[in-house]
Amino acid sequence: MTDNTDHIWKRGEIESPCIKICVIEPTSRLCTGCLRSIDEIGIWSQLSADARRAVMDDLPNRAKLITKRRGGRAARLKG
Repeated sequence: MTDNTDHIWKRGEIESPCIKICVIEPTSRLCTGCLRSIDEIGIWSQLSADARRAVMDDLPNRAKLITKRRGGRAARLKG
């Protein structure tokens, strides 16, 4: 049985860059999935369409702010 929950994440009135990978990178304080800040995520539904578009337009510039994740299996093997 497949549980498709995509309908929960979609809101027709609010365009969102969310890709359901919600991890905040500690240095940049941006979500590694959608590249929005914690504050932007929190107020997203209250932003105007123009404000959301401005954030969306800036997202490609933010990718370089995300540092590589440390941890996981590779980090344990190095230690």
